[in-house]
Amino acid sequence: MNTQCSRPFPLGATLDTNGCNFAIHAPGKDEISLALFDDNGNHQRIPLNEEYAGIRYTYVPNIRANQKYGYIVEVDGLAHYIADPYAKSLDAALDYKLPFDCEKSFQLAKCVVSNDDFDWQNVPKPNRARDEMILFETHVKGVSKLNPLVDEQDQGCYLGLVSEAMLKFYRQQNINTLQLLPIAACMHEPHLLQAERVNYWGYNPYVFMAPDPRYAAKDAVTELKTAIRELHRNGIEVILDVVYNHTAEGGQDGPIFNLKALDEQYYIKHGKYFANFTGCGNTLDLAYQPSLNLVMDTLRHWVSEYQVDGFRFDLAATLGREGDNFNRNSAFFKAIAQDPILKQVKLIAEPWDIGPNGYQVGNFPFGWNECNDRLRDITRSFWRGDHGYLKEFATRLMGSRDLYSASNWPFRMTVNYITYHDGFCMQDLVSYKHKHNEANGEQNRDGHGDNRSDNYGVEGPTENTFIIEKREKQKRNFMASLLFAFGIPHILTADVLSHTQQGNNNAYCQDNELSWLNWQMTPRKEAFKQWMAEMITARQRYMVPFIRAFSGERRNHNRITWRRVNGAMMEHEDWNQLSSVALHLGIDEAGEELFYCINQTKAPARFTLPDENQQEWLMICHTDHHQVHQTIDHKQVLIAPGSMAIFYAEPQAPKTCA
Repeated sequence: MNTQCSRPFPLGATLDTNGCNFAIHAPGKDEISLALFDDNGNHQRIPLNEEYAGIRYTYVPNIRANQKYGYIVEVDGLAHYIADPYAKSLDAALDYKLPFDCEKSFQLAKCVVSNDDFDWQNVPKPNRARDEMILFETHVKGVSKLNPLVDEQDQGCYLGLVSEAMLKFYRQQNINTLQLLPIAACMHEPHLLQAERVNYWGYNPYVFMAPDPRYAAKDAVTELKTAIRELHRNGIEVILDVVYNHTAEGGQDGPIFNLKALDEQYYIKHGKYFANFTGCGNTLDLAYQPSLNLVMDTLRHWVSEYQVDGFRFDLAATLGREGDNFNRNSAFFKAIAQDPILKQVKLIAEPWDIGPNGYQVGNFPFGWNECNDRLRDITRSFWRGDHGYLKEFATRLMGSRDLYSASNWPFRMTVNYITYHDGFCMQDLVSYKHKHNEANGEQNRDGHGDNRSDNYGVEGPTENTFIIEKREKQKRNFMASLLFAFGIPHILTADVLSHTQQGNNNAYCQDNELSWLNWQMTPRKEAFKQWMAEMITARQRYMVPFIRAFSGERRNHNRITWRRVNGAMMEHEDWNQLSSVALHLGIDEAGEELFYCINQTKAPARFTLPDENQQEWLMICHTDHHQVHQTIDHKQVLIAPGSMAIFYAEPQAPKTCA
């Protein structure tokens, strides 16, 4: 130890050329000591004699990278190992045997001292505009685990994300943004360990800064940085799904891993009980300065040391809670807004939790994009054929401007989605009326009940050609509605491959072939995959200019007209009576045009195409089939039942006199 070199900041383990500084927030914990572990599990205890503002710290000379460490506190008079909340690396995947106690705490994975050296090879971040982003939600393990073209040692790993086979897939599908399910080290809940299952999705953080070792062959830190670098090299941004609303310590009877033993104020409490606004047993209190510091330091770590491009915040309403109340002007939002690093990255909120007044859709500050469950629900209902949804479907298609003013686009633009990791994937949405979660071991009680799905005659797989074609059309309806709505689209990578979870809409604990993407293609799956690639290309070519034209100061310089099938303007009463309508969009007074023909009915509908400017219409999407880019040389077009078509017209050059 060298007290002259020791310092309270930064928290965590900080290397220099002579040794390492260790600092941990532990107010009033006089008994806490640093533990240095050798490869045999033996440890040396070092007292933390220095103290400043509740931080205990010391400097240990001759420490090098890869030194294993942790801290020891007393719990009920017994020595108990806890992890450093600021640990940047762990030496093994997380696990433990029930019942958990002080003795078994020493069997947990150890923290690892790491340096931040990495060769980024001068690869720049893509810095993609928000209106160009299409978020592809991806599980690190599940996306490549069964891909036969990925080398076996990389399947299911960070490096599998950037195998040549996966990079080729991204290029083919025009994927420009990966939103990774949580990759921070995750501990499995006690009931899963008891059932010999795991938390596959990763929404149960043990520490916030260390990448999960279960996705690494050797070194999670280096392998994740390599994956991000190579994705950037290929023009693909990386958004991390992060969990700061709770930790893996659960409620009053949950295990002690770190925060509980260090400071009881880390969590929102009602007396001696933990507030459970997350459904996971505890709620992190970001109104408390050390909790806020931990989250902010972690976010900066991911951006500065891993070069990530943004974050999607799980149950983000919790982050704005001051006690039991949500405040859009809370300390967390203000801290983000003033931070010179974090205010430059993409910020996406899941704008709710299960606490009081927890549904905060449309209420996050400027600079935050929000996941919009209303487009999901309305679009599902509309294309299922439910009546009474036309007006709200139109509202969602136009960017949910009742919630997100176009004056603030794209920095307050909705994130639209039809499917997410929780809930049915796309193939199951059109194949099952009911959830089938028996494999989770909870008697099918878990998972969302309001799925607004249909099976079109048969529950699950079928050989019926008519039903199969109906399901494929519905998938195209959903995807076309998503890609050509105003907003940022969110797509499950699983849906590109028509993956099925066999009706399981809550596969959080299914680390198996139910969740791992099936790369075995059929002609039907291949056709949908190719159609998706063409639709994404069409969105970037045709839709993005409209989003930009309809955003900010330019928004009122454009044309929006809702029409009946015969071309006449919609009247007020039509919204409650019609099921076939057209949307006519134009940029400026005489710019590019889009024309949507939307037929919800069970009969064909003949739409009249606008021709006041002798437009030449190009069909860029028709969900009744896979054909696109068909020139329309007549004034009317027949749209099949339960489908939509979208047409594009370039501005006509002005006529000149001879």
